[in-house]
Amino acid sequence: MKKLHLTKNAVKNHEELFPNHESKLQKSDPEFIEMFDNWAFDEVIRQSKLDTKTRVMLILASTIASQALGEYKVMVGAALHVGLTPIEIKEILYQSVPYVGVAKVFDFLHATNEVLQNNGLSLPLEGQSTTTPETRFEKGVAAQKAIFGEAIDKMRQQAPKDQMHIQDFLAANCFGDYYTRNGLDIKTRELLTFAMLISLGGCEPQVKGHVTGNLNVGNDRTRLIDVVTQLLPYIGYPRTLNALRVIDEVVPPTNIADAASTAH
Repeated sequence: MKKLHLTKNAVKNHEELFPNHESKLQKSDPEFIEMFDNWAFDEVIRQSKLDTKTRVMLILASTIASQALGEYKVMVGAALHVGLTPIEIKEILYQSVPYVGVAKVFDFLHATNEVLQNNGLSLPLEGQSTTTPETRFEKGVAAQKAIFGEAIDKMRQQAPKDQMHIQDFLAANCFGDYYTRNGLDIKTRELLTFAMLISLGGCEPQVKGHVTGNLNVGNDRTRLIDVVTQLLPYIGYPRTLNALRVIDEVVPPTNIADAASTAH
């Protein structure tokens, strides 16, 4: 069997997530594992300032959107190992529903419950809702405005009458039911939403809106590029490059003019 030449960082970072893991692929596909692990668990991670816990949260969000159930189940175990709470894991999953759709999330709900119960945790977890049927719309609009500002008023004013119910759903359901929950703060939820949207693909208009939303809540260009970089091994280059293009459109890089002047 081919001896794997893995870097110390690749081994260390892999072991941090999956301690004492015996990989079947190391035996069946050693060349691939050597190539992939040295890149994804060493080079890619070295490019980011994201802490391990945040990185794993984003990977969970991304694998849900990508419908990568097998990888997701493995990463839930890793998430527990690096310190994510069961509530944080469930909130990532719930947060995905308005963006990915329950048809795609359904199997992930059951898989999550299975992993949690196999780790000795009892269900249901403590509830995290902060709204009532009477307050969900009002609090949802407040959450929208906290992220997107007065653009929300303009969006509602310009909505055709026969589509106004969708704007109401966005306020009361997407934001009122989900963004207002405890367990994750707004800044984290908005970063997770960005991760889901770029992983879905074909959502560039929504990605653009949520790049702006992330900037408004304190997730700057550097952090967004860190997110895209860390998700590259999981979503591939086309969606990565599309995400970077949208980031550049919303918040252009500051070094292009400097680079051009230097070249001359």
